[in-house]
Amino acid sequence: MDTYNHFAYQNADPAYYSLLKDWAKEMRANPTEAEAILRSCVRANNLGHKFLYQYIIGQFIVDFLCPDCKLIVEVDGGYHSEPIQEIDDEQRTQWLERMGYKVIRFSNEQVICDIDNVLKEIKKYLQ
Repeated sequence: MDTYNHFAYQNADPAYYSLLKDWAKEMRANPTEAEAILRSCVRANNLGHKFLYQYIIGQFIVDFLCPDCKLIVEVDGGYHSEPIQEIDDEQRTQWLERMGYKVIRFSNEQVICDIDNVLKEIKKYLQ
């Protein structure tokens, strides 16, 4: 078993994993434009660390995870500015941070229009 699959097994909530596994696979196959841009940068190893994409932690699917640094990068679409979603995102971030992860967020617009600065910001957290 490779290290990252073992890591996944340890971090996914068994009660939710079977439900989330297919959804994560679907999201990996159909990324948003912003996710596709960031994913191509990550795959090109522009950040110097391995990232996992649409990864299950607990009962959540995170957009990008650097397991070595315990860094989560979320790319948020417009619906994340709706009040109920903001509350959900904050609760999710608090839970992930209690589990020892650092969560940073970027809007779709930031990734699409200013990928260089997004990558610079991510690199700050990888050092």
